[in-house]
Amino acid sequence: MSPTPGRPGEPVGATPLIRLQGAGVCFGARTVLQALDVEVHRGERVALLGSNGSGKTTLLRLLHGQVTHTGIRQVHTDAQGREPSQAMVFQRPFLLRLSVWWNLQVALWLAGVPRAQRPERARLALNRVGLGEHAQRPARVLSGGQQQRLALARAWAVRPQLLFLDEPTASLDPAAKRDVEGLIEEFAAEGMTVIMSTHNLGQAKRLATRVLYLESGQLVVDRPVTGFFNEALPEAAAQFLSGERA
Repeated sequence: MSPTPGRPGEPVGATPLIRLQGAGVCFGARTVLQALDVEVHRGERVALLGSNGSGKTTLLRLLHGQVTHTGIRQVHTDAQGREPSQAMVFQRPFLLRLSVWWNLQVALWLAGVPRAQRPERARLALNRVGLGEHAQRPARVLSGGQQQRLALARAWAVRPQLLFLDEPTASLDPAAKRDVEGLIEEFAAEGMTVIMSTHNLGQAKRLATRVLYLESGQLVVDRPVTGFFNEALPEAAAQFLSGERA
């Protein structure tokens, strides 16, 4: 598919960071995603929308390279043959039975960050998300909002070019949601390409530049966010937007 003109910060015709061509996913005999053609470009903020079971999380994992698939998944490499760095934050982040500080240190070690750089990276990341004073607390005793901020700190600390988020504010109270959304906006403003699944239509409006709407494993709509919320849609997407299928 061709790049959509007018995507913020993305010149028409630029090489996509990730391209799916006829990519599908099956779990046993069940087809979860049907042959999809999708491109993600540098600087985009893509929201994956759809009802439960539509394939949002599976598409997120496919774009991240976490599931076996049919068709083609291409990732753009630079002149040195390196793929863009990636990080993913899950709806329920997995935290080690360690302190907040050591959760950061382990993430940086796994990402290959040199040992001498890890303490400063961890300190900056925790301060960035407002958890500096909690560095020595056990990570698993943090509140839900604090745990999600810690997961975002781990992602930010490794400096990913692509940030994947699976329902990043699900089950959080309004104040925690605002905090997490603010961090996502800041990360995107720094140049991270953000791809997120969400059920929250307001969140998609606030954070995304583009919407992919899925229905029963099919990509039904791929539009800039203003077009998705302000223009006529196919029936299934229109019903979802009106709340009939939310």
